[in-house]
Amino acid sequence: MRVSELWRYPVKSFGGESVGESVVEPWGLEGDRRWGVVGPDGFPVTARECHELLGLTATTVDEETIRITARDGDSILVETPLGVPPVPVGHSRQGFAPPADQDVSEWVTAKAGRGLRLVWQEDPTVRRISGAHGGQEGESVSLADTGPLLLTTEASLRRLDDWIIEGGGEPVPMGRFRPNVVVGGDLEPFAEDTWEFVTVGEVRYRRTELCDRCVMTQIDTQTLETGKEPIRTLARHRRWDGTTWFGIRLVPVGLTGGRGRVALGDELVPESTEGR
Repeated sequence: MRVSELWRYPVKSFGGESVGESVVEPWGLEGDRRWGVVGPDGFPVTARECHELLGLTATTVDEETIRITARDGDSILVETPLGVPPVPVGHSRQGFAPPADQDVSEWVTAKAGRGLRLVWQEDPTVRRISGAHGGQEGESVSLADTGPLLLTTEASLRRLDDWIIEGGGEPVPMGRFRPNVVVGGDLEPFAEDTWEFVTVGEVRYRRTELCDRCVMTQIDTQTLETGKEPIRTLARHRRWDGTTWFGIRLVPVGLTGGRGRVALGDELVPESTEGR
């Protein structure tokens, strides 16, 4: 079992970037989801309610700069707002975040077709992982939903796509699930459900929870239209506790010096298992 894909999403709900390797920090991959989008009231806006965000792609230029590119080829550079007074935001357990320059927010607003503001998570240690989502004392997360990293497997997607095809639908790509780490190799579909701990390359992780899936997985990232899959099929085969499940959320544990690395081709070793 080895890492076959690595993905980083500099801006939450925007298209991300495929990378060959990444630094791993306690709150996730370096630069992953440190930016987010809020409305005029300061509350988060995601692609769930604004599909146009998926038509924008964010890539890393350097430690203090990202580039946002629209599908028409237009792009804008965004610099980290160092020393900028923070504004109130509605991200859970976050409170405040400094905004990007006004011209950036105006650009994003024009591309998305609604009033938006780009904000940056200055201190990733502030937003603790909720205990309801498997967090422990001292663990924190970026602006990701509930956990630092999302892991999925090729074997599970193949099984899911087989179910979808059997039901007369079209298979869905892995990108619908917005993983950070994709694992390929010889393993059973949904084996990840039982992993308590895994080591990937040089970093050990604890599974905080299975990942519950929402309507965002139903948005076609090319057309930005909403369909029925994969939620319809997941509801038939992977539904319990009132929701559907695909992938697992992980938190790094025991990082030496607070940082590690992960790269394509790294071996994954489950350290222990438990039944669901």
